[in-house]
Amino acid sequence: MAVLTKAELLQIRRQLHQIPELALKEYQTHAYLLDVIKQMKQDYLEIREPAELSTALLVLVKGSKAKRTIGYRADIDALPVTEATGLPYASKHQGVMHACGHDIHMTVALGVLSYFSEHQPTDNLLFFFQPAEESESGGMKAYQLGLFTGKWHVDEFYGLHDNPSLPAGAIGCRNGTLFAGTTEVNIDIQGKGGHAAFPQLSNDAVVAAAALIMQVQTIISRNIDPVQSGVITLGKLTAGKIRNVIADSTRIEGTIRGLTQSMIELIDKRLAEVCQGIELSFGVKVKLELNQGGYWPVENNPELTENFIKYMKQADGVEYVETAPAMTGEDFGYLLAQIPGTMFWLGIEDDSPLHSATLTPQESSISRGIAAITGFLEYRMTED
Repeated sequence: MAVLTKAELLQIRRQLHQIPELALKEYQTHAYLLDVIKQMKQDYLEIREPAELSTALLVLVKGSKAKRTIGYRADIDALPVTEATGLPYASKHQGVMHACGHDIHMTVALGVLSYFSEHQPTDNLLFFFQPAEESESGGMKAYQLGLFTGKWHVDEFYGLHDNPSLPAGAIGCRNGTLFAGTTEVNIDIQGKGGHAAFPQLSNDAVVAAAALIMQVQTIISRNIDPVQSGVITLGKLTAGKIRNVIADSTRIEGTIRGLTQSMIELIDKRLAEVCQGIELSFGVKVKLELNQGGYWPVENNPELTENFIKYMKQADGVEYVETAPAMTGEDFGYLLAQIPGTMFWLGIEDDSPLHSATLTPQESSISRGIAAITGFLEYRMTED
């Protein structure tokens, strides 16, 4: 196989779209990626299938005069969404769909890799096909397992996320924070149940939960700089079994989003203090669980990102768009906290949002994305 053609890329994307798999279960996807890669010219390639993270795949392209290793990451997992696109190549796996467009991510990465398998780069390139982005913190797992050490060391990392609100093939980016970081929140309140007619003999966990939920609304409005952005959403409340019994316990589940790690840590701290206050005020027990799970803010490296944006603005055939920060989460943020780099958007132009059952990316974005990224990597390798 030479450099992948547009027709071959289209076929690959549609095949990947039909076999979506959930986090850490991407076995069929892994096998398909490996088969495509093994058909490429192997002169400069070294393939690694780490036993520590079995569905991950790393491909090192050896540079001719390597002074650094540039990493490129593509996530490979899907979402528990039942597809409703009606496409002839719709998901064959019931209840699972590439509703976040990771099939596009993988196809673009394969296109870039196929180019450099035929045109040896000067620097080393490391392609990381990452499992478990949507859940299970695949990026953090990979780093903590030491996948980027020794021969597989990465000096700087790049990765894309598709964006249905941008024109097909457009590149979007910004310096600073691109995606928010997240903390998943679980709060269990334990009171004392009893008959609805005798509230004085009980300790109502629902009333305590209601007070907590209302107090939480002040954390953003009274602790975060108004020109910054943070979010607390408590989206699930479970309590009680019947209307005439005072509930002895409640469970609240939600999420925190912030544009910097320090902001998230502040919100986490204030939430813990509110929970302590509810304990004292209502005489209940409040158990708070906060799980960041590797989904840190995607904070682009200033110098590398300035260079990336400079290239994209002047490159022939590239439509560059300066974008605002997004409150969506992305586990590439953890990797960027350890290794300098840049995440950017690739426009896929669709009326349906990410994570929806009807997401239908414009496939013309694939070849345009490959051209932009290949051009940037070649440009980057000419710099000291």
